Amino acid sequence: MGIFSGLINGFSIALTPVNLLFAFIGALLGTAVGVLPGLGPAATIALLLPATYAISSPVTAIILMAGIFYGSMYGGSTTSILLNLPGEAASVVTCIDGYKMAQKGRAGAALGIAAIGSFVAGTAGVLGLTLFAPKIAGFALSFGPPEMFSLALVGLLMAVTLSGASVIKGLIMLAMGLLLASVGLDPISGKTRFSFGVIELQSGFDFVTLAMGVFGLGEIFTGLESVMKTEIVTTKVGQVWPTVKDWVDSRMAILRGTLIGFFVGIIPGGGAVISSLVSYALEKKVSKHPEEFGQGAIEGVAGPESANNAASSSSFIPLLTLGIPGNASIAMIFAALLIKGVTPGPFLIQEHPEVFWGVIASMYIGNVMLLVLNLPMVGIWAQLLRVPFGILAPVIILFTAIGSYSIQGQAFDIYSLVGFGLFGYLLRKLKFEPGPLVLAFVLGPMIEGSMRRSLLMSGGSFLIFVTHPISMALIGLFAFLVLGQALVMFRKKPAVQT
Repeated sequence: MGIFSGLINGFSIALTPVNLLFAFIGALLGTAVGVLPGLGPAATIALLLPATYAISSPVTAIILMAGIFYGSMYGGSTTSILLNLPGEAASVVTCIDGYKMAQKGRAGAALGIAAIGSFVAGTAGVLGLTLFAPKIAGFALSFGPPEMFSLALVGLLMAVTLSGASVIKGLIMLAMGLLLASVGLDPISGKTRFSFGVIELQSGFDFVTLAMGVFGLGEIFTGLESVMKTEIVTTKVGQVWPTVKDWVDSRMAILRGTLIGFFVGIIPGGGAVISSLVSYALEKKVSKHPEEFGQGAIEGVAGPESANNAASSSSFIPLLTLGIPGNASIAMIFAALLIKGVTPGPFLIQEHPEVFWGVIASMYIGNVMLLVLNLPMVGIWAQLLRVPFGILAPVIILFTAIGSYSIQGQAFDIYSLVGFGLFGYLLRKLKFEPGPLVLAFVLGPMIEGSMRRSLLMSGGSFLIFVTHPISMALIGLFAFLVLGQALVMFRKKPAVQT
């Protein structure tokens, strides 16, 4: 199936009434998640993972999850501009100039250019996904167990080193995720591992329960601890359509942000946060008036918002073509696909073309929906900020507990949920980023299975990982990243004073 015929088939699937409804629900929820401080896309997708059991079609389930993910990138700009408080991490940079514009009475222009830039970049990112994903999937068909092991290993390490958090803490989270993933039955010998006589642990920890606890409850417990006293800078948003001057000032920033976001989003660990930071730094560097940045420069809003939306689209490329989730939110979507019996990777486009093309087509539609939701309804989203988080949190916790219990009908899942929730809260208190843990938990079985199959192929020789050309190149990249990080840490080490 060619790209054009595949996309036509995808639109025929995405335009069915049920899929259109769930695309709208995902876009609506994603925007609300971005607007409300305290809940990120990863936490929301984790909380909604039990819903995927009730949705019969895997295409519909992933359309919903994808809508939440890229929709949150749109909504995050609202709180950044009106409250100087990012709704999610990728919108942190938008606060710098967006809030200054609002203070100067230009909140409408800031929100308008953010929505339009997000639409342009998001659509361009999906176009890139349409063109490049099938080619990458075709190349990845030549991957065997050694190549998949090396690829997953590099993906995990890049996710840690590029996340911006402490590398040591990231590696600790990585190790803990791999350990949790190994609980249960050995995939080859069938022996029980780390169950300690607990019958419920013989099948391992449930990913949905772990994700809802670490991300969902962990975020809620942290949010309840802090009392956020915020004040909307203006109750009147004003004209949201940018002026001609705004267009002229922003057009290149949107273009550069789109390109940066697309290519950074493909890299595991890159994603929306890094792309928005890189975009802002570049816009300030190339600007003829860099002194205006931090004082309400519209380029400082247009560039980062375009970058994070392009990155949210392109981050689906490694997921759909290689089966490698690049960030925590994509890991949740990876899990949702597995729940529905669909394995992401090189064979996805051949075995489940309706999922591959249906999701891509829905992203074109979703971007149009988000533009409609954000431009005319920005005043309504601003009013949503007045709902106290203390009212939302108990309701979310109740539905989380019900969702966890509904999966297998076991009280053990409720205990695990609370335990993982407290663990997630503790991680945030100690400044640990839980993303690498979830990525390692998802990729752990792939890494173990690929390594052991490779060793069976080679009679136990580890040389198989360096005798296959692609695997050798990936192992070389892995070694380069490790040495690079070691060098950076050595240089940062303070000199001993005598």
